[in-house]
Amino acid sequence: MRTLISSLLLGLLVIFSCNNDDDSSSNNTQNEIENNVTASTWRITKFIDSGDNETANFSGYNFNFMSNGTVSASNGSNTYEGTWSITDSNSNDDSQDDLHFNLHFNLTNNFEDLNDDWDFISQTATKIELIDVSGGNGGTDYLTFEKN
Repeated sequence: MRTLISSLLLGLLVIFSCNNDDDSSSNNTQNEIENNVTASTWRITKFIDSGDNETANFSGYNFNFMSNGTVSASNGSNTYEGTWSITDSNSNDDSQDDLHFNLHFNLTNNFEDLNDDWDFISQTATKIELIDVSGGNGGTDYLTFEKN
């Protein structure tokens, strides 16, 4: 009898532990990243465009990500406006690999190179590392933001 009760309890534990709400975990990660990004200004500390280091193109620019989905980049002389968002690819796991950091500047200068749906390599409260593998030419781009 004791073995039967133990087996039933173990079975119930397995059933309830497998009934994990993956969307909730993914939403928590997405909300955490959004809160981190909007809490301060950020700077680009690395931008590699298909093997070319173009980080210097963004030297001195501070990025301000607003909760309304707009982003501004300013170096004191120039200010560029764009949009940003974090979206979930809606797969069935709760990995941050499913999240995309979307940037769009409607410009024809260096900032248009940032336009993409970036994948996360890693993220903390002070650093966000992103990657994009181009579908067209197969080049790999890397973008890193660090909190000011």
